Amino acid sequence: MRRVQGALSSGALASGALVGVSRLGALAAALVVVGALPWLSGRDPALTVLRARSEEQVATPEALASVREDLGLAPTAGGQLLRWASGVARGDLGDSWVSGRPVLPDVISGLAVSLTLMGFAIAVAAVVAAALVAPALRAAVRGDSRRSGGAAAALLTSLPEFLLATALLVVLAVQLRWLPPYGWEGPQHAVLPALALGLPAGGLLGRLLSDAVSSAAAEPWAATWATAGTTRARLAGGLLLRAVPGVAPQVGMVLVGLAGGAVAVERIFAVPGIGRTSLGAAGAQDAPLLQGCVLALLVVGVACGAGAALLRRLVLGRALRTAGLSVAEPEAAHGWGARTVPVVCAVLLVGTTVAGLLRDPYAPEHSRLAPPSLALPLGADASGRDLLARVGHGAASTIGTAVLVCALAAAVGIAAGLLPRLSTGPVEVANAAPPVLAGLVTAAVLGPSSLGAAVAVLAVSWAPLAAHTAALVTEARAQPHVRVMPLLGVGRARLLLVHVLPDVLPPVLRHAALRLPGVALALASLGFLGLGPQPPAPGWGLVLAEGMPYVERAPWAVLAPAASLVALSVLAVTLSSLGGSSTGGASAGSLRRWRRTPATSPALSSGNDASSSQGSALAGPVGSEASTTEPTSQLPSSTATPPQVETRP
Repeated sequence: MRRVQGALSSGALASGALVGVSRLGALAAALVVVGALPWLSGRDPALTVLRARSEEQVATPEALASVREDLGLAPTAGGQLLRWASGVARGDLGDSWVSGRPVLPDVISGLAVSLTLMGFAIAVAAVVAAALVAPALRAAVRGDSRRSGGAAAALLTSLPEFLLATALLVVLAVQLRWLPPYGWEGPQHAVLPALALGLPAGGLLGRLLSDAVSSAAAEPWAATWATAGTTRARLAGGLLLRAVPGVAPQVGMVLVGLAGGAVAVERIFAVPGIGRTSLGAAGAQDAPLLQGCVLALLVVGVACGAGAALLRRLVLGRALRTAGLSVAEPEAAHGWGARTVPVVCAVLLVGTTVAGLLRDPYAPEHSRLAPPSLALPLGADASGRDLLARVGHGAASTIGTAVLVCALAAAVGIAAGLLPRLSTGPVEVANAAPPVLAGLVTAAVLGPSSLGAAVAVLAVSWAPLAAHTAALVTEARAQPHVRVMPLLGVGRARLLLVHVLPDVLPPVLRHAALRLPGVALALASLGFLGLGPQPPAPGWGLVLAEGMPYVERAPWAVLAPAASLVALSVLAVTLSSLGGSSTGGASAGSLRRWRRTPATSPALSSGNDASSSQGSALAGPVGSEASTTEPTSQLPSSTATPPQVETRP
């Protein structure tokens, strides 16, 4: 027995060491990428600065040497990386290549503004989430199985931040003149940006909490408490406590999404936050300032994820260590109404795409900003081009690229998930980086392009699929017939590929398919920020950005791409609802066929693509955290009086 315990202890230590090495290696790799940004593009940073100063000056070796001396550039990429890393260790991020000022004060100033904006947005999200979860909590306390608030939550969740920011700017600031449209001079300037960020985030959290509360109310401990005469207030507190662990990781992902969405929102409302600063640095090729902004955003993302994990552990407490855990299954959307919405959205998108592909998206054959008519069903843009053609071709290119990205993300995620300990660090770092942050890095390396946007979204889209795969692999390997295979002489590779992988592939591939609309929205958001396709390409985000200056006198220039984005967002949210499992009359076997989460495993990690859009956070299957609640300890049915909080429901 002692030998067995010693072997288990040494195995646990080795596993923990491997996970620690994975985390340190991933963090070091991220720092290397950030530090090597000036060199990753393949261009000499001294030449870039020289061209920015003067287009006519000849790039002689003497001139380049003078620039390197002025900027303190090392002659090699490795030397510059070491110099940057040593400066970061001392709190020195270098000097701006454009202004010559130290980078650190600008980064701190922008980060302070962004964190303040995130604080306002979190307050909005909390109010919205509380309003959405209140009906479900009231029904659960009364013993009513009906769920409410789903339509409102789905509507809020399906609104991309940059699109909602555009609508709020036009309606509340320009037309009604209730609030200032631009700047950051007082609390009134934070209202519109906070609404744009907080409403979708609150819709997502409210929906997750409502599902978790309703699922917790169906567990045996809830009936025990009610039978024992527990007050409604205490029962409501227990239900919320039961729901928090599953939603806690999503809180971290929502905060990461707020950091990513703030980049677009800060640009629209001219907020001098770190997102707008990073976009300006990328456009001006100011590598030191971009490095500082990217590093700050990465630190914020890691801190959000770590805080969410700590919250989950604090709430679960002893239940997380005793293995007395149960899984609450969310109820899937059902009925004709739940299926009609995605069908209508899909028909509209397909119809628009097919009709647009039959037209020329580049020819300026019409009057500038021509209104919709029989010849121009969606009107014309500022260059006289057919908006129906541009939206249709943009749908084909955006969704086609999204299909390719999803396929590659599934391949990478499955490969990484088969090695769960080694992939822990990369998955955590990728989950902490919103697509916009990856877009800034790839734009600095590859330049703004469709390829750069695809690489950026792929860089963060594989992580939730890898986490999903790792959790399923852990469960599959724990099955009795798999555990006995090594004793029969089956090697590790054959065990994974023949006996484990076939059980893992179906749910992970469904997960990847449900993420398709969210990936498309992330690509559109990068295009809106100028980090994706460049003019005259008809990408959705680019078409929307081109129509923004004319939104007052020609709203159809924005309405066409905006309606397409909303339809895609609604499709993503409704598909994720249909992907759930029903707890009403489904048997345990049918639940396991769709979702194979082990009762004693950590929750699966959900993606951040999204940040682009909160809708993408729901574009995962029931196997992801976006649609499930965490295991918590189940109360014994023989309890005569409600247990204390330490024995959590």
